[in-house]
Amino acid sequence: MIIDAHAHLYPDAIAERASGSIASFYEMPTRYDGSARALLDACERAGVEKCVLCSVATAPAQVGPINKFLAGEKARLGFAALCALHPHMTEAQLAGALDFARANGFAGAKLHPDCQRFQADDPKVFFLYEALAAARLPLLLHAGDSRYDFSSPARVAGVAKAFPGLTLVAAHLGGWSQWEDGARLLPGLGNVLVDTSSSLYSLPPARAREIIRAFGAERVLFGTDFPMWDAADELRLLRGLGLTEEELERVLWRNAAGVFFGGESRYS
Repeated sequence: MIIDAHAHLYPDAIAERASGSIASFYEMPTRYDGSARALLDACERAGVEKCVLCSVATAPAQVGPINKFLAGEKARLGFAALCALHPHMTEAQLAGALDFARANGFAGAKLHPDCQRFQADDPKVFFLYEALAAARLPLLLHAGDSRYDFSSPARVAGVAKAFPGLTLVAAHLGGWSQWEDGARLLPGLGNVLVDTSSSLYSLPPARAREIIRAFGAERVLFGTDFPMWDAADELRLLRGLGLTEEELERVLWRNAAGVFFGGESRYS
């Protein structure tokens, strides 16, 4: 089994435009247009059986429509989904979003400090983390960008330490373009896991293997950051790292099953 634990998805009407916005933000081309059709094609070619769907709300008003779309796609495709949240939501809006998430079987939540322009460890957003911890909903948090100071590994570590009851998946091996800081600051924090998305293309294989083992293979999830990368390419890179079969099994599906699909514990 293979689970892609980090896949962005957009309605067909805006998929190409949204994918273009991602390409512009990161100054690199995306591989796909972000539509469900493209995601399913990529999964079929790579042998990916399940995905964890997400999308980023850039304004509070987008939260409801995004979550309604993801709920429909989750049910239609048989995947898991993460509810979109926004740092400028009111507490009442947050309560409504989480009620919707619970009613529709969402597996967690997604925040992107760089796109949403907030510092991850700003006390003004602690109400989000408190609510997610209380609801026992994992948070997939974008981590790292050397161009900004919103989601640095140091800020992510601050969130993890302030909310030990929150399961925190720090995307991009703990810090996109700040992988060394992530490897220094995040391993050993008991509530932090990471995913492999948007990382393996840049790291030397030996260093990627070292970082995965620093976290422990039981705390690493395979992810593509669709539509940024191709699943088949990402799997080829992952399988070329020299991990053991047991490590690969954990990274490829077992950990994601425990975090997002209610399966075997990620810590077993």
